[in-house]
Amino acid sequence: MLSNFSLISHAAAAITFGLLSILLAARYLRRDVDRALFLAALVTTLWSSALVTQSLWGFPGFFIRYLLELLRYAAWILLLFAILRDAFRQGSLTGQLKHVLGISTVAVLFALIGFGLLEYVFGLSILSGKTKLLGQIALSLLGLSLVEQIWRNSPGFGRSSMKYLCIGIATLFGFDFFMYTDALLFGQVSDSFWNARGFVNACLVPLFAVNVINTVKQPVDFQLSRSAVFHAGTMMFAGAYLLFLAIGGYYVRVLGGDWGEALQVLLSTLSLTFLATLLLSRRIRAKLMVLISRNFFDYKYDYREEWLKMTRELADFSNDPPLPQRVIRILAGLVESNAGAIWIKSEQDTYVLKASVNVSTPKFTIIDEDAELVRFLNEREWIVDLNEYRTDPLIYNLLEIPDAIAKTPEGWLIIPLYLGNDLYGIALVGNPYARVELNWENFDLIKVVARQTCNLLAQADAQNRLSRAMQFEALSKASAFMVHDLKTVIAQLSLLVKNAPKHRDNPAFIDDMIQTTDHAVRKMSNLVDHIRKPTEETPGESAALDLTGLVKDLLTHYSRQRPEPHLEGDPPATKINGDAEQLRSVLGHLIQNAQDATPPDGEVTLTLKNARGNVVLFIQDTGVGMSEEFISEQLFKPFASTKGLTGMGIGAYQAREYIQKLGGNIDVTSEPGIGSCFSVRIPLVEKDTESNSADQTWLISDGFQSRENAN
Repeated sequence: MLSNFSLISHAAAAITFGLLSILLAARYLRRDVDRALFLAALVTTLWSSALVTQSLWGFPGFFIRYLLELLRYAAWILLLFAILRDAFRQGSLTGQLKHVLGISTVAVLFALIGFGLLEYVFGLSILSGKTKLLGQIALSLLGLSLVEQIWRNSPGFGRSSMKYLCIGIATLFGFDFFMYTDALLFGQVSDSFWNARGFVNACLVPLFAVNVINTVKQPVDFQLSRSAVFHAGTMMFAGAYLLFLAIGGYYVRVLGGDWGEALQVLLSTLSLTFLATLLLSRRIRAKLMVLISRNFFDYKYDYREEWLKMTRELADFSNDPPLPQRVIRILAGLVESNAGAIWIKSEQDTYVLKASVNVSTPKFTIIDEDAELVRFLNEREWIVDLNEYRTDPLIYNLLEIPDAIAKTPEGWLIIPLYLGNDLYGIALVGNPYARVELNWENFDLIKVVARQTCNLLAQADAQNRLSRAMQFEALSKASAFMVHDLKTVIAQLSLLVKNAPKHRDNPAFIDDMIQTTDHAVRKMSNLVDHIRKPTEETPGESAALDLTGLVKDLLTHYSRQRPEPHLEGDPPATKINGDAEQLRSVLGHLIQNAQDATPPDGEVTLTLKNARGNVVLFIQDTGVGMSEEFISEQLFKPFASTKGLTGMGIGAYQAREYIQKLGGNIDVTSEPGIGSCFSVRIPLVEKDTESNSADQTWLISDGFQSRENAN
């Protein structure tokens, strides 16, 4: 006899499901899902009412209650199939899977009902009580699997319309699964499970009611993927395994005597550990996926999943793991493998091993460009199956496999990597976990993925080469600046050597030679310091200078070359901030260029003017001039020279860079055949800085003057 709590519990279920049936019958029978839910609610009402009447009056008997129990399962499973109705009509499920889902449900239900009728009518007890429990557990597992598939395959926007319905049905089947599993383990239904069962069902009614009221018709686009079938199959296998574990544990406990409970705990622990090992085994997973692909799907791959997986791998711009290793894993994963190696074409046209994963490569790993395999892959886009090659080499025209691949153990597939129509690399994939039968679908997918990954490898290689080229360009640029300064120092020392035979007895020449040598030493020391610490400025290199005096000194220095430059007027002293040596080098370069561009009978004129806190030095010549295109595109471009091999092409560039560093600028106007004018604008020094550096400016200018006069 059921307890009073059980009576109240199932009475609550009968009342709540009865109200749900009335609600559905009155207003919500427009959809197939609503009609199926109405049938499930009505049958559940009859089932719970039968339990109440049996508790009160002893009627109906066991068979009627057992029949209502089975009909209740059938009604809820019918509701799940009603949700999938549109999917069945559209044929989104493969024929074999339709039969598996439909026939499994019908077979279990009819078997249980049929054997129950035989027992009730003819007294033939074919099924034992435990067998009946197994049947009800199977129905619970089937219901849970269907709910899982509906949720997994519904689009994100459609899940909200069935969320409460799925939660309610899953709870209903899940509770029954645990209750009957416990009953199978201990030989009887637990009172705690049975008494709470009615209340559990009653508590689910609000979920069904809210779903019916708020949901509009929105069928599920139900498409089973390989991953979905794998997870569903794993779930059913785990359920069946736990069921057999429960049976085994029960008998161990019964037959174990005093050690029964300890042996039951030991068996359960070892069995669960074994189950976890099976579920986490990649080899078992690979074999199961191959089995599913062979028997349930027309296509061997879920192309959407494969493409998304490859995109996720290649979109990772980090170098952990390196890109060649990721490419190996992508290609190996297409054929259920986790091993391989990859060779990339080098600058010497040989194929060099870039990476290997889970394979041991031989000592000699280079593949020559004239290897027979390379010629073979250049002629035809074939994937070489080494297992097939070893069995019958005639298939590949007795192709010779290089030792770098032939001596790699566990090698299986040789995959060519093409960049356009050229063979850019060669990939080797190791043997798979499970035996994989290759056909046109495998080869087509591998070729497409190989081309995509090859493009990314080539792009990464191009970026590395560009980075190296930029580093060499920076080094070349720094070297060119140093060579330019060295040429100036060499010119000064050469002039000393040239004048030494004529003026070696002149004390003034000796003093000037010492000063020039000291200047060369300081210049070389600055170059050495710049090489050691290129990003640091030399302390104390900027000071207040008299630009007018410095320009006059430069005019004296360059007066030996024709046309002789001259300064217009008698400008006053002009104070600016800067390094005397660098400014002298920059302005001297501009004057020298003006002389080089002007014939001996031409003119080179310098003019100094002050304007709004700046001093502007105009260097005009009547030389050959320059076009606007040359000024805008080549004049200030480093390493572009009009002097051929004798020029470095960095003088004008260096001049503008230094003047801009001082806060000024260089502007150029020119016309071919008429001449050019360089306008050098430099900010004037502030008054408080001028007094601090007056003596230093005089010494620098005077020293240069005396040295040039002596020459």
